Amino acid sequence: MGIQAAPEVKFAIIRETTMCDGNLLKISTLCRIAGVSRSGYYNWCASSDVRQAREDADRSDFDLILEAYRFRGYDKGARGIHMRLLHEPGIIMNVKKIRRLMRKFGLRCQIRKANPYRRMARALATSNVAPNVVNRVFRQAPRKVLLTDITYLFFGNGKCYLSTILDAFTHEVLAYQVSLSLKVDFVLDTVDQLIREHGASLDDETIVHSDQGCHYTSCAFIQKLRDATFVQSMSRRGNCWDNAPQESFFGHMKDEIADLIAECDTFEAVLARVDDWMDYYNNDRGQWNLLKLAPREYYQFLLTGVYPLPVYPKA
Repeated sequence: MGIQAAPEVKFAIIRETTMCDGNLLKISTLCRIAGVSRSGYYNWCASSDVRQAREDADRSDFDLILEAYRFRGYDKGARGIHMRLLHEPGIIMNVKKIRRLMRKFGLRCQIRKANPYRRMARALATSNVAPNVVNRVFRQAPRKVLLTDITYLFFGNGKCYLSTILDAFTHEVLAYQVSLSLKVDFVLDTVDQLIREHGASLDDETIVHSDQGCHYTSCAFIQKLRDATFVQSMSRRGNCWDNAPQESFFGHMKDEIADLIAECDTFEAVLARVDDWMDYYNNDRGQWNLLKLAPREYYQFLLTGVYPLPVYPKA
């Protein structure tokens, strides 16, 4: 005979039953009905202080997890929380523990959703198609392969467009522009920003890789790259895997702020939201594959060799 439940649940029921007025059942009888041992029940009763101390410790640790989860207003998964906590001196909490406490207290991070929108309209027929120089070898060296693309952003009164240039090695967003128009100008402005802010770290071996969208096959864009002595590279037609890190970046960004952007009533509010998230992404959003560092932290680590987080010995 036995009740289908965890032993701790059975022990709690037995103790509650024995404390009821008019109870005539012995503890041994209740244990036999529940399918647990008397010694296990008494051990459980004797360890109540230990359990309470453990519960208090879990609650205290979860408060730290919750603070990291809400850092700068963007939700994070267990790995993101772990990397955020690494920036707090004296706090050591591994991913397994974080996941356990998130399950225990019902904290859930939004899971990546399938993109409800198709990629932008296929490129217009043109002969201005560059070869696929990158050929999916994205991580060659810092500032070596730069990925660029455009995505839609929907807000309260319409939609706008985001153009970004991403370092494939460090995942850092080097330049971005938001526009209400899809005219090629805002893509050219993105390249101008790249040259203005990061030109010193670029050279004539820097590759700018894109899809075959009409912006990137335009004469104006091609000439802009030539004037900067960049190498142009393009994905094969209709093959999103040839620019996968850029697509992944847009997916993560929309998972985190698409709903917030949708709440914006004005284009200026969208700009402010994008600016804040880009700053968060580059400087504070740790990435597991970047040694748990944010993109800009990782780039500085590559330059200096100085790891900015405390390195704890394995237990």
